[in-house]
Amino acid sequence: MDEEKKDEKDKDLVYGVVEEALPNALFRVLLEGESEPSLAYLAGKMRKFRIRVLVGDRVAIVPEPYGGKGRITKRL
Repeated sequence: MDEEKKDEKDKDLVYGVVEEALPNALFRVLLEGESEPSLAYLAGKMRKFRIRVLVGDRVAIVPEPYGGKGRITKRL
């Protein structure tokens, strides 16, 4: 059952590279397969444990269902 939950979580992830760091933990990320960068913000756990994300880092993002921003959940 735990494997099924992990598979569902991994299915939602989109990968990209951080192009620009903006104020308030916002980032401009170039997603795989897209030519235009999108905005992403740090997830709460990443802020809590002070995981740093720098320009050039590869990250995993959970996109919002209605477009717009995404939430950075992993630094790869």
